[in-house]
Amino acid sequence: MIISKTVAIYVFDEIEVLDLGGPFEVFSVANRLAAKDGRDQPFNVVTVSSGADIVQARGGYRFCPSHNFANVPPADVLVVPGGVVDHECARPDVIAWLRQAHDGAELTASVCTGAFLLAEAGVLTGLEVTTHWEDIDELERRYPDLHVLRDRLWVDEGRVVTSGGISAGIDMSLHLVRRLEGLDLARRVARQMEYDWRSLSGIAEQTGVNR
Repeated sequence: MIISKTVAIYVFDEIEVLDLGGPFEVFSVANRLAAKDGRDQPFNVVTVSSGADIVQARGGYRFCPSHNFANVPPADVLVVPGGVVDHECARPDVIAWLRQAHDGAELTASVCTGAFLLAEAGVLTGLEVTTHWEDIDELERRYPDLHVLRDRLWVDEGRVVTSGGISAGIDMSLHLVRRLEGLDLARRVARQMEYDWRSLSGIAEQTGVNR
């Protein structure tokens, strides 16, 4: 039996809904397709809050995380979505947990302004990274030790992968499925989601994503 990799998605108040929903859907659909093939599901997808029983995302969307810092299983893949992150960046408990979770994970990924949280945790130091086009300049200003790239849907630095804003997190998550489970499954996930997987390389020049 294949042991599923735990994909832990950090969630918080004022999270961007699709930053969470996009990766969650990609990994969940990968599980459904694997099960349809008679194979073990490759991912155990969980959402983890710092302790809140209910999280309110941007736009007023409310949901219940499956885990918190006290009971979440060790993450094999840590995903940090974006949204309004200033409050989270100023919380020592959150930054410490992200650093610890990253240290034990096989892969760490951010979506959109989730890059600010990983930068604050010291995870991105010296790496090539990206974020939402609207926040590129601010990321460069706050963290001058990062090599911030424009016109990228995602940037893969090995153990750490960062993506552009919102829907770019879907492209990045498909890339992670490709890395972990192969290109065929990633393509099938995109097709099942009726999603136009815009880039296998992460380069966004043809999409106008980073304007």
